[in-house]
Amino acid sequence: MFIQTEPTPNPATLKFLPGCDVMPSGTADFTSSEQAAASPLAQRLFTIDGVAGVFLASDFLTVAKSDDANWQVIKPQILAAITEHFESGQPVIEGADGEAGAGGDEDAVVTQIKQLIETRVRPAVAQDGGDIIFREFRDGVVYLHLRGACSGCPSAAATLKHGIENMLKYYIPEVQAVQAVA
Repeated sequence: MFIQTEPTPNPATLKFLPGCDVMPSGTADFTSSEQAAASPLAQRLFTIDGVAGVFLASDFLTVAKSDDANWQVIKPQILAAITEHFESGQPVIEGADGEAGAGGDEDAVVTQIKQLIETRVRPAVAQDGGDIIFREFRDGVVYLHLRGACSGCPSAAATLKHGIENMLKYYIPEVQAVQAVA
């Protein structure tokens, strides 16, 4: 199995492309071994000393390292763990389809916001090894959750304010600001 790796704007995170489907739908973000109980792949990665986070998406995964870890030391271990996992035939995640979408009635503004995020923002953010999830729209403010390589990225604040906020304000006059939430 050949796994491509790509840097992300976040120096503490690398993007891994195994050349096959990772998640059948949705995404999953884990910041600890305990959170990753439903994912054999994430569990395997958390056994590597220095792995601080695992983000799973449709055709890639990102791994975040702790501050004291060195990519030259842990990257070969991560590549081996990913290869071993996919060769084992185990599922990437058990019993869940990843991030659930919101249902029910939504007003037109929220629908527009979600559509712009889904079609224009998420694909661009995914190229950098991350994801962005709509949480809520209240009092003119759009609240978004950053995941994967975007979480903790030094350029995330600029991306939110100068990229996403400006775009949403342009298309949706009701939007006054964009804010990141945990």
